[in-house]
Amino acid sequence: MAGFLAILVLAVAWRSARIVEVEWPVPLAPTRPRHENAPPYVSIINALPDPVLVIAAHEPDDLTGRRFVMVNDAARDLLRIQYDAGLLVTAIRDPQVLEAVDEALFGGVDSQAIYEMGGTQARVLKAFAKPLGAAPDGSRLALLVLRDETDIRRAEQTRADFLANASHELRTPLASLSGFIETLRGHARTDEGAREKFLTIMSTQAERMARLIDDLLSLSRIELNEHIAPQGETDLASAVMDVVDALGPLARERGVALTPCLPARGEALVSGDRDQIVQVAQNLVDNALKYAPRGSTVKIALASGLTAEAAAAPLRAQSARLSLLTPDHGQDLYAALRVSDEGLGLKREHLPRLTERFYRVEGQKSGERSGTGLGLAIVKHIMNRHRGGLAVESVEGEGATFSAYFPLADQAVTLPERPRPDAVTKPS
Repeated sequence: MAGFLAILVLAVAWRSARIVEVEWPVPLAPTRPRHENAPPYVSIINALPDPVLVIAAHEPDDLTGRRFVMVNDAARDLLRIQYDAGLLVTAIRDPQVLEAVDEALFGGVDSQAIYEMGGTQARVLKAFAKPLGAAPDGSRLALLVLRDETDIRRAEQTRADFLANASHELRTPLASLSGFIETLRGHARTDEGAREKFLTIMSTQAERMARLIDDLLSLSRIELNEHIAPQGETDLASAVMDVVDALGPLARERGVALTPCLPARGEALVSGDRDQIVQVAQNLVDNALKYAPRGSTVKIALASGLTAEAAAAPLRAQSARLSLLTPDHGQDLYAALRVSDEGLGLKREHLPRLTERFYRVEGQKSGERSGTGLGLAIVKHIMNRHRGGLAVESVEGEGATFSAYFPLADQAVTLPERPRPDAVTKPS
């Protein structure tokens, strides 16, 4: 709002200085203002990030008489205006915005409207219309400012979706628990077989709810400190091997081989919080195990001393690839953790939504274990805090690879990766 008030001050200055005196009708020439010879106010309004238009009109009943007589560069770019002046409806056709302009022109009151722009990159803007009084030729003048609120609306929608999904995810196991408790109070009270079966299901639902709450709390803690880069350094190879050791029993239970290909310990030091780095590796490996079919392999590779471009480069030809998070390019070198499965792969249309909270690719898990839908969202926020990057590539029918890359610490020694055959976890 401070920016809008500043624009209103400019508007008053324009009127008092009679700088709105323009040749009428304004010649329709596809030109931009000549900044080197223009008055100072031209440079000022062109420096404003919000699109600004001065609208003029004579009669309320003349619907084609609303004309823009002054625009700044931001308005030209947003509305693709090629002329210094022209009919307002050639630039804006939204009825609500046009009505707000009329209220300012002929009602003499401030007015607002929401302007939703379609196209490949839809935008939501808030239109502010302010009356400027009369021009020397008797026409009415109004100031129109457009403020982009796309990110704000998207954040509001994300928050609403999050609350709806979180309540749904919590309500499902609670409803299940309530149902089985009621059953155990009834006819199943004396049926030992049914009682044991129901108690097992209740335990599973309680564990699911506990995992969901833990992930929600973890995500909240990460977001709270996301703007603060972590201090210290971590041996990435050591952290990854800890995850391989921890998930080895689960991999054997699933009949999946975990195959790490890592540098020796101490050869890939990265800047970051060890606990969060372990969480990234664990979430990525656990996610791969969910999609890996029995008898397949989950490969865990670590490459050090890579540029950001090399760290995010595709590993397989003809793969669908998307960068889910772009790192801070102020860092020169990175260590990339790559986790690959041999599952069904992911369709291209799913890739942009993988880090959304509670988003799941239905019908593609090969196992029975279901996650909370927050694992990749947690990974993205941790990588953002570490000023790192996250990418995914997939080939349908061949599997997917997630790449998380961390900035190297100053003391890091970058050596080529080499396999660790002694660390391979084979399925039982």
